[in-house]
Amino acid sequence: MSLFIENIEKEFFYYKALGDRTIEQLDDKELNWKSSSESICIGQIVKHVNGNMLSRWTDFLNSDGEKNWRNR
Repeated sequence: MSLFIENIEKEFFYYKALGDRTIEQLDDKELNWKSSSESICIGQIVKHVNGNMLSRWTDFLNSDGEKNWRNR
């Protein structure tokens, strides 16, 4: 089980670093740019993914899905 957790952690940090390096290349204007009024910006997508991952991985062995603190 320990090796399994280590592999998951390694993958997580790989993708986190990839995302961090991508975001670092954007200035605030680019991060908040929308192609149309119906679009969402990169910043909103990142905020959504952050909340989703935090919710999914918080207490993941004992609960699943939405957490009350998401305020949806």
